Amino acid sequence: MKRRAFLGLGAASGASLILPTSCASPASNQKVSNQVNGPFVISTWNPAAANAAAWEGLKDDGYVLDAIEAGIRIEEENPNNTTVGIGGAPDRDGHVTLDACIMNEKGDAGSVVFLEDVVYPISVARQVMENSPHVILAGQGAQQFAFNNGFAKTNLLTEKSKEAWAKWLVKAEYQPIINIEMHDTIGMIAKDAQGRISGGCSTSGLAYKMRGRVGDSPIIGSGLFVDGEVGAATATGLGEEVIKTVGSFLMVELMRQGYSPQAAAEEAIGRIVAKKGGEKPNFQVGYICFNTKGEIGAYSIHPGFGYVLNSETDNGYIAADSFFKKE
Repeated sequence: MKRRAFLGLGAASGASLILPTSCASPASNQKVSNQVNGPFVISTWNPAAANAAAWEGLKDDGYVLDAIEAGIRIEEENPNNTTVGIGGAPDRDGHVTLDACIMNEKGDAGSVVFLEDVVYPISVARQVMENSPHVILAGQGAQQFAFNNGFAKTNLLTEKSKEAWAKWLVKAEYQPIINIEMHDTIGMIAKDAQGRISGGCSTSGLAYKMRGRVGDSPIIGSGLFVDGEVGAATATGLGEEVIKTVGSFLMVELMRQGYSPQAAAEEAIGRIVAKKGGEKPNFQVGYICFNTKGEIGAYSIHPGFGYVLNSETDNGYIAADSFFKKE
């Protein structure tokens, strides 16, 4: 079809800007999504303590953004978590660099990338959102902003992480392991009792990455996207692949067009696989999303991914289905 004719058809029919790879209508893609009534919080993988802390902030009619920040801070200050905050695996030069973003129900957002020497990048990201005219601050600028706003300077490289890095240097080659080195993110999205939704992401990125590497986690629309009238989505896994399809925005936009959250997550994963020619890739990406009705969707490329849920009626880890169901 010629471009002019195609554009004319789109204008006449009111066709949406984003079409599913299957070209099927949203009505035919209503795959079953789990549904939760009332407030709830979900996080990628199984950060039980972080999710529980966020839930505590929601139970007594708390504001969802406060709950998100409080929950993610639990993992950022946990030195045993080698993929988030203090104790995070360093880059190949031995520097721990952190990325985070946060977004509220109004579409306001804040992000920090390549942040060093600060334990709580999620809180710095919120400060960027609320106390600066910008959305993203990077590197030394983000660090100076954090110090100016009262955040303490802290050495993020623990002895445990330093020892692991020293062992890696012996081989000095990076061969990521699916569901181990690739779950480098806590992505948390939630809904409060008043129906307000928010989300946040925090990570130390891929272990032993090139210095300066930034993944999807702090990129609004890739690692996280929130629309108060539609829903929220977050991502984990190999950030480079999430960025290429702007995965979280894609899921929210599909839900806006009528897709169930489960169908939206599956479509978004399908696009990544399609770009690889349909072959099984040697990396993992996992998605979770929900709409304003409280319907939840989750999907990944490979098995082994899931999310933890806290609500008034349901609590615990839920395994997600995957594109390649058997390894």
